[in-house]
Amino acid sequence: MYTYLRLSWIISLFVSSSLYASELNWSHNYKSALLQAQKTNKDIYLFIGADICKFCDRFKDIALADKDIMKKLRKEYILVYLSRDRHLIPKGFETKGVPRHYFIDPQGKVFHETWGDREVAGFYDVLDEAELNKMED
Repeated sequence: MYTYLRLSWIISLFVSSSLYASELNWSHNYKSALLQAQKTNKDIYLFIGADICKFCDRFKDIALADKDIMKKLRKEYILVYLSRDRHLIPKGFETKGVPRHYFIDPQGKVFHETWGDREVAGFYDVLDEAELNKMED
């Protein structure tokens, strides 16, 4: 019984994370996202999470479920989601204390980083802070 429950949990985790990624057009490859950012002259929003993380799930369910936030993210950024449990995390990016949020220019320079889950209004604040930091550089 335990094996069956664990297997069904793993399958549901895989399906939900796959649906999450495909629905929102998230890349799981930082290098290819960086190339795409250079071609399109867009910045990158890198969201680092974990497979079992209630704060990551809460962030996805609240802030990333907001249509206006997603519209803004898709318009201004190449979206990258990396799970510290399944994906290759490039050197220089912290994997402790997830969810982690990195805003990166097309040359690979981080212009803003923060961590934690956010409600919708709080994530708009993060986006505003990122924009201000970008303008200062």
